[in-house]
Amino acid sequence: MHWFLFELGIEELPDGVIMPALEHLKASLEKLLGEAELGYTDLQAFSTPRRLALLVKGLAWRQEDQLIVKSGPARNIAYTPDGELSPAGLGFLKKCGAKREDTYIETTAKGEFLAVKYTLAGKQTRELLQAWMPEAIKAIPLPKKMIWQNWQLAFSRPIRWIVALWDSEIIPLDFYGIMSGRESYGNRYLGLDLRLPIAKAEEYQEALLKGKVMVDHIQRKAFIKQQMDALFADSEYTVKEDIRLLETVVNLVEYPTAVIGTFAERFLELPEKVISSTISQNQKYFSVYNAQGELCNRFVFISNGDPAYQELICAGNEKVVQARLEDALWFFKEDLKKPLESYVEQLKDVVFQADLGTLLAKTMRVIKLSEYIAKALQLNAEEIGQIKRTAYLLKADLCTLMLGEKEFTRLQGYMGKEYALAAGEAPEIAAGIYEHYMPRGGNDSLPESLSGAICAVADKTDTVAGIIGIGQMPTGSQDPFALRRAGSGVVQILADRGWDISIKGLLAEAIRILSEEIEFKEDAAEKIAKFFDLRVNWLLKELGIFYDVAASVMHADYRSIDDLLAKARALQALKKEEDFIRLVIGFKRVANIISAADSFKPLDTALFCEAAEAKLHQALGLLHGDLDKALLKLDYPVALKHLVAYGAVIDEFFDKVLVNTEDAALKANRYALLAEVRAEFFRVADLSLIVYENETIGE
Repeated sequence: MHWFLFELGIEELPDGVIMPALEHLKASLEKLLGEAELGYTDLQAFSTPRRLALLVKGLAWRQEDQLIVKSGPARNIAYTPDGELSPAGLGFLKKCGAKREDTYIETTAKGEFLAVKYTLAGKQTRELLQAWMPEAIKAIPLPKKMIWQNWQLAFSRPIRWIVALWDSEIIPLDFYGIMSGRESYGNRYLGLDLRLPIAKAEEYQEALLKGKVMVDHIQRKAFIKQQMDALFADSEYTVKEDIRLLETVVNLVEYPTAVIGTFAERFLELPEKVISSTISQNQKYFSVYNAQGELCNRFVFISNGDPAYQELICAGNEKVVQARLEDALWFFKEDLKKPLESYVEQLKDVVFQADLGTLLAKTMRVIKLSEYIAKALQLNAEEIGQIKRTAYLLKADLCTLMLGEKEFTRLQGYMGKEYALAAGEAPEIAAGIYEHYMPRGGNDSLPESLSGAICAVADKTDTVAGIIGIGQMPTGSQDPFALRRAGSGVVQILADRGWDISIKGLLAEAIRILSEEIEFKEDAAEKIAKFFDLRVNWLLKELGIFYDVAASVMHADYRSIDDLLAKARALQALKKEEDFIRLVIGFKRVANIISAADSFKPLDTALFCEAAEAKLHQALGLLHGDLDKALLKLDYPVALKHLVAYGAVIDEFFDKVLVNTEDAALKANRYALLAEVRAEFFRVADLSLIVYENETIGE
């Protein structure tokens, strides 16, 4: 069995590009070997900032020969009258890759047909790999590409070398002037950017380790974690676990060394996230905490340089951190010279969106919408005042030096909280300022404070209604204002809080407030409502509601998302019950029969000529009263129980009454009766949208 090594040497790739590129290469090779029916023992993928590599163990030397037997066109079509192959026959041979001597006539019960039978010799594996490599390189998905030397070659970074080995033999490749070979390169930051000859493919990892290159990214990650754990093994300090940062750092180094750095203790007067943001987000370093869980003046960085020069490398990194923290401390002290509310007026100079005005205008709208929500929740005057104060200060920190200088833009909201506390604002208000951006993404938490939750809903609703209102509905992958995330945040918060707030009412108020400042597009209100319907539908599915149940309950009006969820869960709990299945099938007959009707005549009970008609109508009146009581209490299990009981009356009606009778007056009256039945069910849900297999629906 044989080994195959492929290494693509590149100038340092951005960390976010490496893993997608490597996964694509691996999948491409797996596809090739699978389609060629070439088995292997193991396929490993390796990467560093300067290389992407694949190592395959246990490959066969060549493909197995294949016996090809195929039937083609009928004999009278495959041959001309004089016995020569016709164009159809020749085309069949070409398609099969066969020769004339491979043909024979196959006799079957359906007649005689041209057929071929021959042995297809298997190709050498290295030939297949040789053809695969250039195509695989060109197909690597890269977000941004550059062209150098050859205008036909575009890649994320310049390609410097290619290693292609079949055991110990080089697989020849000329990739736009870059010749394949057996020489890789060592770690340039350790002064070992020397050529590393690889004698055999199986010796790849060992050969690169001699050049201080640890090609296995999983091994590098474990090595980094092991070093960081060992740094403070005998002290009170611990390195803060940051999985995302670790994944990034792994792709920045080839032979990692964890080093402790420090900064002046005076910088600890800065808010914690200012320091940790400087260390982790800007510099890709790890924060260090003491036994009390407090951030301390130490950090850990992962060096790719020579450990012999560790002190010099550390001094350089400390100098960078020092400079950043000096700026942050100056910004912080200057900002604190004025209370947070003094920055609100400056929002008039910051444009939120050209057609929607400034951030000050948005702030005023959010105050009004927050007050509407607070009153809908029947909060007291003190609570409402606190909510309005929070809304007033929401965006003030955007005009501070800390955020205005674009150095710490990710700290919006957090700096507002810190400045609010420093100015003596209530903790609830400070928390609301920080939390109103939540959830920032799919995995982010929801606001914990009441002010944060209300202001988050108001702010996000204003954004969605405003942007869609001026005609900028997100389409496909284009969502520059992150409206889907904002809309999802609104429905998540409403569901989490269980507030009895109508989304329709909330949107109507947001549109009313916005209409005082902007002119809405003609169909804007409808589009905004549909947009939020999609977000609610998304939420239901996220919470485990079946897609058909979600569609069913959303067809009916609902008071709040909490109300909708209760209804959906009650319906889903009944979905597999036999009585409920019969009800759904019966209701689908109702809906199916009258689906084509555009309008209905008033119901005339005098036209009832079957006892089952009168019974259906009489029971419908009782059902209406029972549903009134259940829906008033939002008791959906009971409401559905009444519908299930009514299902037996529907079944009896269809057993004894022909709806589509030849008598036009009777038919119209029976349609009117079924329309009233459908309308009553619609108060709870549209059961015709519930899906079962092997349904039979009809008259």
